[in-house]
Amino acid sequence: MRNEMTVVVFGSINLDLVVEVPRLPVKGETTIGNRFFSAAGGKAANQAVAIAKLDVPVSLVGQVGDDNFGKTLIESLQIEGVDTSGITVNPNTYSGIASIVVDETGANTIACAAGANNLVREKELEQFEKLLPQAKIVLLELGVPIATVLNAARLAKAHNCFVILDPAPVVAHIPEELYSLVDLITPNEIEASQLVGFTVDGVTTARQATSFLHQMGVKNAIVTLGEKGAWYSNEAEDFWVKPISVSAVDTVAAGDAFNGALAAALVSGKSLREALQWGAVGGALAVTKQGAQTSLPTKENFQSLLNLQLLLEQRSKK
Repeated sequence: MRNEMTVVVFGSINLDLVVEVPRLPVKGETTIGNRFFSAAGGKAANQAVAIAKLDVPVSLVGQVGDDNFGKTLIESLQIEGVDTSGITVNPNTYSGIASIVVDETGANTIACAAGANNLVREKELEQFEKLLPQAKIVLLELGVPIATVLNAARLAKAHNCFVILDPAPVVAHIPEELYSLVDLITPNEIEASQLVGFTVDGVTTARQATSFLHQMGVKNAIVTLGEKGAWYSNEAEDFWVKPISVSAVDTVAAGDAFNGALAAALVSGKSLREALQWGAVGGALAVTKQGAQTSLPTKENFQSLLNLQLLLEQRSKK
C-alpha cells in the first residue's frame, strides 16, 4: 500500500487497433489506409498513464482477458509506472479492443469490443475499495457497466474522495444518483450534447449544458470544446478556459490527457482553476502526436508548455 496520497482510476482497458486514412469513410464505403499500428488504450488506462507520466502516484482498477493482448496491456501500464495490482485477469473472456480510424486532420471514429470491460463487477470493486484509503482523487468513466460505475462512485464518496466522471462513452440511461455523487463532470461537445439533449457546439451552448448538468446534481462541470477551449461552471462562478494553439495530428486520447493532467494537478494541491489549465496543456500536447498512450505528454514537455502558458498569461496582464 502506498504511503502518499494517490489517484485511483476505475474503468476500461483496451488495445487500440489504428488505421490512418486520407479521410474518414462514409457509410458503406471502404477507404484505403496509409498505415496501421496497435497501441495500448482504453479511457481509464489512458488517464492512468497520463497521470503516471506526470510523476503522480496512480493505481488502475479494471479487467483484461487471459490472452496476449491482456499481457501486453498490463506490461505497458507497468512500464509507464502505473500500479496494476487492482487489475484482474479473466481466463473466460477476451481483452477489450478499440478499432480506430484516423484521418489526415486528426479526426477519428472509434468502435469498441468491450470484452473483459463488460465484466467489471464485484471483484474489481473489492480491489477498488482497498485502494481508496490512500486516494484523494478518483477518476471514473463509462467504459464498464453503469451499475458498477455507480457502486464505485458510492464507495469513493464514502471515503471522501473527489470524484471526476468522464461520461464516455455516453450510455442511454445514467442514474440520477450518479450525477449527485460526482464532484466534476468533463464531457466533450458530443458527449455533452448526448447528455443534455441539445446540440453543444461552442461557448454559449456549453454554458447552457453546464447549467443543465447542475440541475441534474453535478457540483462542477466543464465542457471541453477542442480548439475553442473549454467552459467551466459551478454554482458560484463560471469562466472560459482559453484554448492552446497547436497543430493537431490525432485527437485520440486528448480528453484522457485533459482529465489525467487535471487529476494530477488536484492531487498535487493545485486549485481547480489551476487544474483546468493543467488539463488544457495536457490535452493540447496529446493532439500533436499519434496514438492513445503514445501521445500522452512527458513531464518535461508538459512543464515546458505549462511554463510558457503561465508566462503568456503574466504578459497579458501587464
